[in-house]
Amino acid sequence: MDKTPTKGEYLGILLRSHQTIFSTKDAALLWNENSNSVVTNRLKKYVKSGKLFRPYRGLYAKDQKFNYFELATRIYTPSYISFETVLTREGVNFQYYGNIFVASYVNREINIGEQKVSFVRMKDYVLSNTTGIEHKDGYAIATPERAFLDRVYVSKDYHFDNLANLNWDKVFEILPIYHNKRIEKKVKEYFKNHQDNQVNK
Repeated sequence: MDKTPTKGEYLGILLRSHQTIFSTKDAALLWNENSNSVVTNRLKKYVKSGKLFRPYRGLYAKDQKFNYFELATRIYTPSYISFETVLTREGVNFQYYGNIFVASYVNREINIGEQKVSFVRMKDYVLSNTTGIEHKDGYAIATPERAFLDRVYVSKDYHFDNLANLNWDKVFEILPIYHNKRIEKKVKEYFKNHQDNQVNK
């Protein structure tokens, strides 16, 4: 059994962690503390004294330089970064979006300071399937192929700017997790258009 920290060690344990965002549950595990109220009161005390920062209710950060992707995926769990946030970074879409797009079990938009986070609801069986999802430091993020399929899954018609940046073998490998004939048909259309464009170049 892990040793319970002494009074002066609690903050240091959080600050040494690789995470930039903590829930009360995370702190309880790190501190080997069973009482929720003890953990919550201690965290609130650190916020009040300026030793920790609270960017969102129930979540705490070491300072204001926390990772927004990490925070966005901790508000509702399970969740992962996807859609335009990934597609724009990977050059599949050219339009820039300031929002962070997150696949989750709710449809919601929230503001954290100047940052808008858009949660897009996915069915449970899709959300819980980790095919095409990578785990970075403190958060999960879709590969370009998974983000493409997620967007096709939630949008009936959507224009993608550069389908040449996708690995189509991976697209067809991930496709079955959606159990959806409409998506299968639509993806085949996108693939055919992509092939036609390559031939006409």
